[in-house]
Amino acid sequence: MRYVIYGAGAIGGIIGARLQQQGQHVTFIARGATLDTLRRDGLQLRTPETDQILAVQAVGHPREAAITADDAVVLAVKSQDTAAALDALADAAPADVPIFCAQNGVANESQALRRFRRVYGMYVYIFGLHLAPGLVHGYTAPCHGVLDVGGYPDGADSLASWVASDLAGAGFDSLCRSDVMRWKHGKLLANLANALHAACGPGADTSDIYATARAEGEACYRAAGIAWASAEERAQRMAALLPLKQVDGAPFPGGSSWQSLARGTGSIEGDWLNGEITLLGRTHGVPTPVNDFLQQLARRMARERVQPGTMTPDVLRGQLSTAVAIGH
Repeated sequence: MRYVIYGAGAIGGIIGARLQQQGQHVTFIARGATLDTLRRDGLQLRTPETDQILAVQAVGHPREAAITADDAVVLAVKSQDTAAALDALADAAPADVPIFCAQNGVANESQALRRFRRVYGMYVYIFGLHLAPGLVHGYTAPCHGVLDVGGYPDGADSLASWVASDLAGAGFDSLCRSDVMRWKHGKLLANLANALHAACGPGADTSDIYATARAEGEACYRAAGIAWASAEERAQRMAALLPLKQVDGAPFPGGSSWQSLARGTGSIEGDWLNGEITLLGRTHGVPTPVNDFLQQLARRMARERVQPGTMTPDVLRGQLSTAVAIGH
């Protein structure tokens, strides 16, 4: 079985590189400068243990990959890019090719299921960095990350078990789970802090704001009847990854939203993180003023290409208070 990795950023780059190192057949779908670099120079993977350059197969569009139902597509684009990626896939791949959503948020799988018959969720905890084309950093060793796999909306089958086994063989801690979306909903609650970390830096004390955002999320889950993995469960699942290690003498700088601002992409996944909670709140009549503010803040920072970590927590609290007052 070939793995088609759609997106060669931090997550897709590390997953694809480790699978290829294990002897799996891997094709990357990338774009722009990343595609050019992969074709010209290969994929560079820096970790606490090694600095390697891999010669990889990379194409610019799904139609160039000649995808068949015997392949497995790992969707590793940011959630704001999912719709466009799936449209391109649907025009080039058979409807029964399996799609594995290795992404933040919980809405990618349903989008995929509109176009493809076999969709799987992937619970991802990889501390990866992608700021330059063709270069990814991984900050954990010897385990490369947690990648649990399960069917969408639920269940587990032989293919999910097969993929989990391949990932485990490539150095990831990977389990086949029938309730993978429960775990992804649990991670979504943690990702509600992404906008805070992007604005103020991951080391800033914004725990009071996050606690309120999380409480809103849990209230929405209860109203919608959604189950989620607890913080304690997720902490135990991540234990093998900690403590994080340094790469090139530097610690892990920040997560996916932080990296989007650092790269100045002009887009960010806040609509699929805090925005997922505002959607649930509006659907079920649950107030979500903090998540609404954080969703809008993330969009504004990305649109204005603000660098990460440039806002103080006190300034952020002031803007939040003003926004909530106006909203009421």
